[in-house]
Amino acid sequence: MPHRPPPIPSRRALLGGLLAAPALAAFPGKTRAQAGWPDRPVRVVVPFTPGGSTDIIARALGAELQSALGQPFVVENRGGAGGTVGCEVVAHAPADGYTLLMGHIGTLAVNPFLYRNLTYDTVTSFAPIVLAAVVPNVMVVNPRKMPAGGIQELIALAKRRPGALTYGSGGNGSAAHIAMAAFNLATGTEMTHVPYRGTAPMMNDLIGGTIDLTFTGGPPALPPVRAGLLRALGVSSRERLAGAPDIPTLDEQGVTGFDATQWYGLLSPAGTPRPIVERLNAESARILKGEALRPRLEAEGAVASPGTPEAFRDFILAERTRWGEVVRRADMRAD
Repeated sequence: MPHRPPPIPSRRALLGGLLAAPALAAFPGKTRAQAGWPDRPVRVVVPFTPGGSTDIIARALGAELQSALGQPFVVENRGGAGGTVGCEVVAHAPADGYTLLMGHIGTLAVNPFLYRNLTYDTVTSFAPIVLAAVVPNVMVVNPRKMPAGGIQELIALAKRRPGALTYGSGGNGSAAHIAMAAFNLATGTEMTHVPYRGTAPMMNDLIGGTIDLTFTGGPPALPPVRAGLLRALGVSSRERLAGAPDIPTLDEQGVTGFDATQWYGLLSPAGTPRPIVERLNAESARILKGEALRPRLEAEGAVASPGTPEAFRDFILAERTRWGEVVRRADMRAD
């Protein structure tokens, strides 16, 4: 029988509430107060290097917002220190709607417990706009190095050789790092973390055989799986991916109740005028639910999940509580 300690609590119910929450419509009277916005390019800061899920989703949504609002939405990659460098840029930017952040589980819910000297607070320094997408993690291995064909085989191998298997991530506190920490806690395994400066170089090394596996989002994981370069062992959500229904969940494979899903959302500096937040929320929700973007996200293993700014704020608070406990139990530390 597989080792089954109490699972990390599922957030299915919370996500269900977010998905059910209606997007805020812009109020015409208030919107006229900001009628000139946007009248110049909008910067979307991605606090990681290009090529990871955060970057992919930011570029996809930004392109659609550019078409809808008539001004360029320019993605700026500001990686470093687990995403804290880019978050700091946005937190201290003018609250005028021209600097946005594509945040995610690591930058908003994990980093407050990894980094002691942040110059911003992930709740009070930002104005949440919209939860853009939920992205289940995919456990992928290099098939030339790893004989495991399923999760239970991987668990058995890891237990025979504690610490010998190496897993990569986009950096300390990244989504892949926190997902693997949760997996190790749930299965009683021990694997060695190898942090990189971004998801793209980590994936290159995984394909090249420098490391053994990773547990990262569908957008960077699924293309090399489809190309036969990597093998997918399982997904972290409670349901299979619509875009990859042949990959079983970890729950199906005996890691009962496991749920370690990434998420991504758009924010602006605290104090951004409410009409701008409402307009961005309404446009983003329309785009994310529409046929132009939603099927593309699903094909990459992402699920569009727009709700209200208030629902996104509540979600961030709940995720901070949940993942702060994982950081404590796993004794995770920043560089």
